[in-house]
Amino acid sequence: MDPTAITILGYDIRWYGICIAFGAILGILAAKYSCKKKGVNYGTFTDLVLISLPIGLVGARLYYVLFSFSDYKDNLLDIFNIREGGLAIHGGIIFGLLTAFVFTRIKKISFLKIADAAAPSVILAQAVGRWGNFFNQEAHGGPVSYDYIKHFPAFIQKGMNIDGIYYHPTFLYESLWNLCVFVVLILIIRKNRADGLVAFTYLGLYSIGRFIIEGLRTDSLMAGPFRIAQLVSLCGVAIWIVFLIIRARHNRKTA
Repeated sequence: MDPTAITILGYDIRWYGICIAFGAILGILAAKYSCKKKGVNYGTFTDLVLISLPIGLVGARLYYVLFSFSDYKDNLLDIFNIREGGLAIHGGIIFGLLTAFVFTRIKKISFLKIADAAAPSVILAQAVGRWGNFFNQEAHGGPVSYDYIKHFPAFIQKGMNIDGIYYHPTFLYESLWNLCVFVVLILIIRKNRADGLVAFTYLGLYSIGRFIIEGLRTDSLMAGPFRIAQLVSLCGVAIWIVFLIIRARHNRKTA
């Protein structure tokens, strides 16, 4: 599997970066519908994207490096080389949310409306971006038999054959799960439910899928014996449940 898409003036353009960029573009386009449904000015939304996207990428890299610093301590300059992977989506989400919160406070607009409008775009971008892991042959699961992998398309079989061993295509599992979450979020936003429901449902559903799929991966960031992504995912599910309980109580009081 060649991770390089094209070479321009001796500089390799990798599929990893192309997948991330394409996912971001699709997300921005999809936000036109979400912004309309949530009453968010699309121009204001794109202004936020231009600010939060680079900050989110920095956050994703810092998060990854923080929990795998031993891989970089001998050559600190490698910290700045993201062309071969090494972005943690949870770090990107955290930094992106903080940026959005500050932005909405300055602009005096609803943070929850912005978050609802952004959630479908974020999960769609994640679904596409995961394919960058495929081209880098990373973020895969443990070994599987040919009898298992043969049920997947030939190019997946080829990409998941690393040094003669087949591996779980966990990037594909998460990409498909994210697409399903995207559909659910669009269905919710069509109903124009209470502010925050789309964003918190994104958090909960994505976290459920990530928790399960993370258990199959072989390259998880660890905190002692625990997979960090699973711990964060548990927190995400808990926050979603708390939000649903609060909303249900509020609805009963106002009924």
